[in-house]
Amino acid sequence: MKIATFNINNINKRLENLLDWLAAAEPDVVCLQELKATDRQFPRSAIEAAGYGAVWRGQSTWNGVAILARNAEPVLTRLELPGDPDDAQARYIEAAVGGVLVASLYAPNGNPQPGPKFDYKLRWFERLIRYGQVLLQEGRPSVLWGDFNVVPTPIDAVVPRRWTGDAVYFLESRQAYARMLEDGWLDAIRQTHPQKGIYTYWNFSYGGGFDRSSGLRMYHLLLSPALAGRLRNAGVDADVRGWDKPSDHAPAWVDLDDQR
Repeated sequence: MKIATFNINNINKRLENLLDWLAAAEPDVVCLQELKATDRQFPRSAIEAAGYGAVWRGQSTWNGVAILARNAEPVLTRLELPGDPDDAQARYIEAAVGGVLVASLYAPNGNPQPGPKFDYKLRWFERLIRYGQVLLQEGRPSVLWGDFNVVPTPIDAVVPRRWTGDAVYFLESRQAYARMLEDGWLDAIRQTHPQKGIYTYWNFSYGGGFDRSSGLRMYHLLLSPALAGRLRNAGVDADVRGWDKPSDHAPAWVDLDDQR
C-alpha cells in the first residue's frame, strides 16, 4: 500500500502536474493540501477519470485538503480537527481507506511571528496532539499525513540558519512536533533515512526553477504503532519540483506491507 502526500498549491492551476504524477507514481492513497479552491471548484471529474475516488474540504483562496483513493471511494470520517468549533479554516480531513484511518492535514504556517498567526499555530497543534492521543489510545491503524509547517531538526534544512526567524523553525513549533513522536507516532521518513537530509519544499526562484539551497522537510508522514511494523520504505519524488509550473512542494510517500 503506497500512501502519499502532496501540497499541490492550487489544485486547478497544477492539475496537469497532479494527473501526470498520479499516472507515473500510482499511489494507492493521496493526501492533498492547499487546494485553494472551494468545494464546487474541486476537479472531481478529472480526478475520477484518472481512477481515483475523492473526499475533500475546500476553501476559497487559501487552505483546502483532500484524500484520494485509487480504484476506491474513501469513507469520510471527519471534516475538521476537534477542539475548536469556531475554527472555520479547512485544514483537516479524515477518511477510512483499505482498513487504514487516513488524515490529510495542513498546519498553520504561523508567520509573521510573534503574533496572532503564531498563537493560532500553537493552539492548532495542541488540538492535533490531543486528537492524536485519542487515535493512539484507540489502537487503530492510523496515519497523520501532510504539511505540518514544521522543520523538526537542523538535518531537515539545507541551510538551517536561514530559517531561525521563521515560525516553521521556532523552538515552540519543533517542540510541538516532538511531543507527537514522544506520544508514539513514528516519523516514517526519518525512520527510513535516519542520517540523510530529505527535503519536500524549495523556494521559487526569480529566474525560473527553484532555489535548491532553500530545501526544507515540512511534510511529515506519521504512522501509528499499529502500522509501524508494516513500513517498507519512504521517500520524496523531488523531480516533480522541477516540472513545468510546479508547486513549491514535491510529493512524499510511504510504502506499507499489505495487511497480514
